[in-house]
Amino acid sequence: MSRIFNFGAGPAVMPEEVLAQARDEMLDWHGSGMSVMEMSHRGKEFIGIAAEAEADLRDLAAIPANYKVLFLQGGAQAQFALVPMNLLGTKTGADYANTGQWSKKAIQEAQRYCKVSVCASSEDERFTCIPPQREWRLDAEAAYLHYTSNETIGGVEFNWIPDTGAVPLVCDMSSNILSRPLDVSRFGLIYAGAQKNIGPAGLTLVIVRDDLLGRALPVTPGVFNLKEQAAAESMLNTPATFGIYLAGLTFKWLKRLGGLAAIEQRNVAKAKLLYDVLDSTEFYRCPVAREDRSRMNVAFTLRDPKLDAEFLKQAEARGLSQLKGHRSVGGMRASIYNAMPVEGVARLAEFMREFERSHG
Repeated sequence: MSRIFNFGAGPAVMPEEVLAQARDEMLDWHGSGMSVMEMSHRGKEFIGIAAEAEADLRDLAAIPANYKVLFLQGGAQAQFALVPMNLLGTKTGADYANTGQWSKKAIQEAQRYCKVSVCASSEDERFTCIPPQREWRLDAEAAYLHYTSNETIGGVEFNWIPDTGAVPLVCDMSSNILSRPLDVSRFGLIYAGAQKNIGPAGLTLVIVRDDLLGRALPVTPGVFNLKEQAAAESMLNTPATFGIYLAGLTFKWLKRLGGLAAIEQRNVAKAKLLYDVLDSTEFYRCPVAREDRSRMNVAFTLRDPKLDAEFLKQAEARGLSQLKGHRSVGGMRASIYNAMPVEGVARLAEFMREFERSHG
């Protein structure tokens, strides 16, 4: 059976090279006589796998030495709670930018633990743009400022990093991490669910500056305390061992491609293929402001919604899968993360033009 082009928002497409290597090593990793899934997380084999994954990630993202890299569990939604639990310290409030459904969920969860000030919002514009920073209302006494760098549902992406002064900047990068060069030093904490650009669902990456550790609320369970996890090198409890292994293979794949600068060029080219189609016709429409369009999730609608079902049916027949938009916004969504090959995006662009010719 041939593989489809999977445009799903996550769990998402993974590099075929990575999947093939994992297949070849499934029963016997490097002569150990066992699968990575069977290894003790305390054993020398897996300790080496985890250390190499962290080293490759640090190299890829140029992560400074004063930042800890944690491989945790619970997904990004767990971090919606763990961020305030770990960063509030003696403060009672934090700033949040509201630019889509995921930042909105982060706000709702944080309100359980602190006073949330929504410093910027595009909800009145149906989350189709990002408010310029000159409109943000920042609190210099906030424990941190949180934003979501790419909103998978609406297809809105930050192409700039907010300036927060001395207030630590926290970012949910679940859907665009490692898709472009990253200045980690601008952030206090970065977190990301793995299932879009890193590896399989079940693994969560956290990058946190050393000086922010030790601020956890007294009620924070030990396994959720970032300082304790950092001291235990992410192994306070049994980590997602197979997820860490696959993430490590993905980091090596990115390095072979030329690193984050090279993958950014490819991502820009892929996104352009689709946005060029959308901008050349009235048959399709992209609701997102041009300067805030996502490179990872291209959201669009058809002029006649009655054609949606036929569009999806014909796309599936061509091996172009999971293009249906999120239930909250409808329409279509093509998620074109790092592992989506250029060929897949070109095939989708070709199909979109063909469908318009047949139904326009």
